[in-house]
Amino acid sequence: MDHDDYMKLAIDLAKLAEGQTSPNPIVGAVCVKNGQIVGTGTHMQAGTPHAEVHALNMAGLNAIDADLYVTLEPCAHDGKTPACTEKIIASGIRRVFIASNDPNPAVNGKGIRFLRAAGIEVITDLCKEEADFSNRAFFHFIQHQKPYVTLKAATTLDGRLATQNGNSKWITSESSRQNVHTLRHTHDAILVGVNTILHDNPFLTTRLPHGGKNPKRIILDRHLRTPKTANVLQDEAAETIIFALESDKSRTFSDSPYVHIEAIPEHTDFLDEVLTRLAKRGIVTLLVEGGSQVHTSFIQSRLANELYLYMAPKLVGNGPSLFMDSSRSTIAESEPLRILDVKQIGEDIRIHALFPTGGVS
Repeated sequence: MDHDDYMKLAIDLAKLAEGQTSPNPIVGAVCVKNGQIVGTGTHMQAGTPHAEVHALNMAGLNAIDADLYVTLEPCAHDGKTPACTEKIIASGIRRVFIASNDPNPAVNGKGIRFLRAAGIEVITDLCKEEADFSNRAFFHFIQHQKPYVTLKAATTLDGRLATQNGNSKWITSESSRQNVHTLRHTHDAILVGVNTILHDNPFLTTRLPHGGKNPKRIILDRHLRTPKTANVLQDEAAETIIFALESDKSRTFSDSPYVHIEAIPEHTDFLDEVLTRLAKRGIVTLLVEGGSQVHTSFIQSRLANELYLYMAPKLVGNGPSLFMDSSRSTIAESEPLRILDVKQIGEDIRIHALFPTGGVS
């Protein structure tokens, strides 16, 4: 194995904790001595030891004069856990290979400077592109102070989200719906519009064979039309936050501590303000499940970063589509996306794509 191989292993280790570390980034580390891996680590959850600490603890005395490969610049400040740079320096590590610099103002080059000041050789930008992309949501959150937004939609082959009377159960296969629950598990919050609540009465929870993490439920309901009997209000598996206009905030929904109303002032950019407030709540990743009006609003506002589109081999011939904008009269005005991968799931096709605002800016 060469330097790239060790770093790619560290990146794979980081990805094992995708969706578990928020608001922290995902990080993996590998400790190597004389061509042998003597320690590995993954940051598993915010407030718990970082990847470097796990790798060095596993290596023990073998860390002396060894190399450490870490996907993100080690922290140099005490937070919920001690600074990783102190642990690295005390362990006797000879060289540190770093894939990504950490844009967090609390780090942002300080970790590298501390290590070099202690006489440790530091090599940066090893497998940088791949490591940066794995933490694209965290980087976006730090740089823009807004969640990284992923749209998810299920359509027929002719692009319909439902029939013209609102029927949408079920467009895609059980395999695709199970895959969507994996997406929910890896996101901090899930967002829908009030029309989805009225038509489908969803729970918006994660249902995987091993359980999974339930994201916070975000409802866009400007005029508070959500029924008191809605599953998102009655079910306490996850917190529900309803965003409404300030003029309509007086209605009482529930005494449950799991339900909150956020009032947005009139004449405010509604979606932008929603994302700003979600960021203040520490929500790094947001999965938007629609419907059509909500998806269209995110796309028109340039607030969508990624898309997962599940297409079933069915034709219905009527009904709303993912994106509806009658103002665009030429193909030159179309919204460009970059396809990352296309995968068959059961009978369906899943397209994973980036909007121009997606990836690493």
